[in-house]
Amino acid sequence: MLVLTAFPTTIKYMSEQTIALVTGANKGIGYEIAAGLGALGISVGVGSRDRERGEEAVAKLRANGVDAFAVPLDVTDDESVISAVSLLDERFGRLDVLVNNAGIAGPWPMAPSVATAESLREVMETNVIGVVRVTNAMLPLLGRSVRPRIVNQSSHLSSMTLQTTPGVELGDVDGVYTPSKTFLNAITVQYAKDLTGIKVNGACPGYVATEFNGFQGHETPENGARIAIRLATLPDDGPTGGLFDHAGTVPW
Repeated sequence: MLVLTAFPTTIKYMSEQTIALVTGANKGIGYEIAAGLGALGISVGVGSRDRERGEEAVAKLRANGVDAFAVPLDVTDDESVISAVSLLDERFGRLDVLVNNAGIAGPWPMAPSVATAESLREVMETNVIGVVRVTNAMLPLLGRSVRPRIVNQSSHLSSMTLQTTPGVELGDVDGVYTPSKTFLNAITVQYAKDLTGIKVNGACPGYVATEFNGFQGHETPENGARIAIRLATLPDDGPTGGLFDHAGTVPW
């Protein structure tokens, strides 16, 4: 069983500047992940589908002392992802941390009995295929890192164990977003088994108040970002192939 024990997050990766990319980072949890990594002295690429919003987020981060730069990036578009790789390659020649944070809720909640093929395709394209598209494209750059890390933004809703445990309340029945995160968990495990030189883990931020859920969550974006930041800064003896929240291991 993988256990996330206490360890310092202010890891000194190497003599060179550590480079991170956070997808969907112009707002919400993604923005706070970028801010938290930047506070540790990491240079952070702010991935954003909307170029203008991405630039605005970068300006705000820089005003707060973060070494941030914009990365126009639509995880559902091959050419956009290739352009992002080229930008990072030309500027830094490598990537040390990839946080796959971009995601959509789709028609939440939508019971499986009324789910449509189109709604499933739309959510899977961002939440699962987009993660694979970006990760695979970034692997050559991650391969040049001394201490590469990949964090996939998951959810407690993704846990089959929690979903089937009597007495555990996880909200409405949903046949689109929830299964997409369970699928993402499965992909995360396979990446961890395949990429033995890279630590790959899933993060559960909790029920965070963001635009994503109409600001109904009870956690702040800053608190929601904590676990992704922690997993992005794992020491060499840290876990891989696990699912975690700020309190520890989350069952699959």
